[in-house]
Amino acid sequence: MNRTELLPDRPGIPPMAPMPEAETIDVDALRSALERGEYDLVCVLGPTASGKTRYAVRLARELGNAEILSADSRQVYRGMDIGTGKDLAEYGEVPVHLLDLVPAGAKYNIYQYQAAFAEAWADVRGRGRIPILCGGSGLWIESVTRGYKFEKGNGVPPESLPQKVFYIGTLVSREERVERIDRRLEERLKEGLVEEIRGLLETVPAQDLIYYGLEYKFVTQYVLGELSYEDMVIAIGNAIHQFAKRQMTWFRGMERDGVRIHWVRP
Repeated sequence: MNRTELLPDRPGIPPMAPMPEAETIDVDALRSALERGEYDLVCVLGPTASGKTRYAVRLARELGNAEILSADSRQVYRGMDIGTGKDLAEYGEVPVHLLDLVPAGAKYNIYQYQAAFAEAWADVRGRGRIPILCGGSGLWIESVTRGYKFEKGNGVPPESLPQKVFYIGTLVSREERVERIDRRLEERLKEGLVEEIRGLLETVPAQDLIYYGLEYKFVTQYVLGELSYEDMVIAIGNAIHQFAKRQMTWFRGMERDGVRIHWVRP
């Protein structure tokens, strides 16, 4: 099935705000700054399908002694691989942390993530390695890079989290983003996205999978007979496009709050 036939006019896809200027990162200078202690974390962020994982892996290899910490609110679940785009093979020899922390269907909140991140970050630094945080979940990223202190005793002390973060954002045009999302959805469907979710439904209640949103919501509805295949594909595509727009809006909001993001074209 051709995605362009299903979305000829891209209905429901919001326009993208003006793009920031792209930069080129001097990896040698960044490495020197990390060695001098000017930064205690590199954070690679960006909207879905912007190439941030591939960029973070390449950066880790160029730095030579780096490890990646995931900041994806759905990749913490075991068995949710195709729909969340874990792409484990993409990391190669580069160590990655904070994936597959709990089984699908479990409840995992931002307080638990903040604590898990603090432990993994301290471990990476304690072994003399460079931690690279990579993801697109804006709230999760800010919870660990901006010292969020939650009410009622939840979370970890801000001093246990990074204090000097170098942010890198992966930048794609609206047209390229649309094309990448459409192509990636086609690939995930061919890789067995529907079959993955059928398997999860054997042990995970449908309402829990629907709660995870995007692919998991609409494929579950298709499997339950609530959507046709064509309507499922259109609904997933539109939802992901809207999600990418919200992600980019969040990151630009971080900039308005004073966060310096170095945008690159991966």
